[in-house]
Amino acid sequence: MVNTLKLTTGEAIVKFLTKQYISIDGEETRFVEGVLNIFGHGNVLGIGEGLSHYQEELKIIQGKNEQGMAQTAVGFSKQSLRKKIFAVTTSVGPGSANLVTAAGTAAANHIPVLFLPGDTFATRQPDPVLQQIENPQSIGITTNDALKPLSRYFDRITRPEQIMSALIRAFEVMTNPQTAGPVTIALSQDVQGEAYDFPESFFEKRVHYVDRVEPPKRAIEAAIDTLKQAKQPLLIVGGGAKYAEAQEAIKTLMSNTNIPMAETQAGKGTIESSNPLNLGGLGVTGNLAANVYAKDADVIVGIGTRYSDFTTSSKTVANFDEAKIININVNRVDAYKLDAIQVVGDAKVSVKHITDALGSHQFNTLDVVKNVKQKWHEERTRLSQIDIHQANFEGEIAGHFNKEKLNEYITSLQTELPQTNALIKVNDLIERDAIIVAAAGSLPGDLERLWETDVFNTYNMEYGYSTMGYEIAAAVGAKVANPDREVYALVGDGSFLMMHTELLTALQYNYKINIILFDNSGFGCINNLQMGNGSDSFCTEFTDYNGNVMNVDYKKIAEGYGAVSYSVNNLESLEEALNQAKKETKSTLIEIKTLPKTMTDGYESFWNVGVSEHSEKPSIQEAYKGKTQSLKKAKQY
Repeated sequence: MVNTLKLTTGEAIVKFLTKQYISIDGEETRFVEGVLNIFGHGNVLGIGEGLSHYQEELKIIQGKNEQGMAQTAVGFSKQSLRKKIFAVTTSVGPGSANLVTAAGTAAANHIPVLFLPGDTFATRQPDPVLQQIENPQSIGITTNDALKPLSRYFDRITRPEQIMSALIRAFEVMTNPQTAGPVTIALSQDVQGEAYDFPESFFEKRVHYVDRVEPPKRAIEAAIDTLKQAKQPLLIVGGGAKYAEAQEAIKTLMSNTNIPMAETQAGKGTIESSNPLNLGGLGVTGNLAANVYAKDADVIVGIGTRYSDFTTSSKTVANFDEAKIININVNRVDAYKLDAIQVVGDAKVSVKHITDALGSHQFNTLDVVKNVKQKWHEERTRLSQIDIHQANFEGEIAGHFNKEKLNEYITSLQTELPQTNALIKVNDLIERDAIIVAAAGSLPGDLERLWETDVFNTYNMEYGYSTMGYEIAAAVGAKVANPDREVYALVGDGSFLMMHTELLTALQYNYKINIILFDNSGFGCINNLQMGNGSDSFCTEFTDYNGNVMNVDYKKIAEGYGAVSYSVNNLESLEEALNQAKKETKSTLIEIKTLPKTMTDGYESFWNVGVSEHSEKPSIQEAYKGKTQSLKKAKQY
């Protein structure tokens, strides 16, 4: 006879969450750290009531905006290298609609997170319920259907017993490196409160084993045959390498063979910046060293990368039509990209096999690596000490600008501080093992080029979806994952305005984060994109109804929440504020007033964007001509 346990559907779900474990390389940890929630009528009486019985077993955190708390969950899982997750519960309607952006973030970055939004009534007795959309196509369509294309697995629960198969499937998807991403289980609000005699076996401890996938011998042999013919090989280290914790295997391969590496945004922080064979960021947001080296690379080995257009410079960063490509990836779809030799397997295991097979084979790359790195070192040094009054206004750091406009910003923002000077100063002063979190605007480009880190997994960059508003919320998640480290959210004023509500959550639960806000009064990187492709500045600067540059006091906003705040406009006051922030026990915000057009520019890179094919403006005609010429060099598939 099967022993059963009578529980509501809501409580049964929560009880199941507490029993899920993950095992990687023999190390077993609990998979679900907690549940982030905003309660509404669609979940407070069901799963909300269930959660109230498990406050000692799960971290239960109240969010302030559904998108914000979901980004906190994404940031937590990303920082935890996908070994742990938070679940997120919302009400139906606007609550679940607010999950869509975060679902896109998780999907693009292959980050597991469990969404548990409420839904309409399974019985349909009170239809249409509050927050129910009535689609004439089907009464069964609810707001949650917007999450279907963004979820790796989607289910809707209309009977209590359905949660058993749905949850087991959901955890298989989330713990599988090939399919990891967001899972949505929509919960009919009446069913959440229904009771059912669940078999006790459903609530037994369940371990999800993640076995490292061995690559086929045939694939390794093909990769070795190709590599041995190379003159100037290059590794591209992506996020998959970091999640696989393949850093030591990659460093061994590099030191044994002299193959240098470049890194993607997701892969940065896998190998220390000080490694003599680490060329740094590659592509549109890449630096001079990596991009110059890549142009002559004849064999490229991608390790856990999905080859976004920023990594490949829209397939122009290397001669992809001539170079041989080898892709190491646990995801077969990504392994196929760029018509590569596919090594479908775990990054750590696959790299070790390649290292063993190459044996004592070494490549003559050291001189060219040393040369390109030295040139980049000189450029980075220059960028650390820009004098705005001596900047070249015809294409250097202050391109697409003029001195009259510059003086207006100097007067309005009361600063002469360039962004590059400030960012490198922050890099020099914060703790060596501090975690930085960033996502959108001009900062990702500056960070991939300029930021140097020598501690594994201290660079939490969301650039798969480039989600404005990720930074502060995800910093809370990173702090939950690493409570003993300082966490810094590096954010532009545009992203801060998109989403800063979870600063209150950080203060409420005493998760200290430090927000470093670079304020240049506008959407700076998009203004650069606009003007750099021949358009006039239009709706990308923050100016008031009289055309005056707006100077927002972000320090006061943070103080209103209860954070300790500082406003700085020079390197001396920035250093003082950083030192003071380190001593604080609660969250801080440092508002840095920086000048527009003082971020880094592209280095030997091209980005294919939608320039107008027809225009009366000569500047746009010239931009389109340049794009067309660049595309002639690009691989088309």
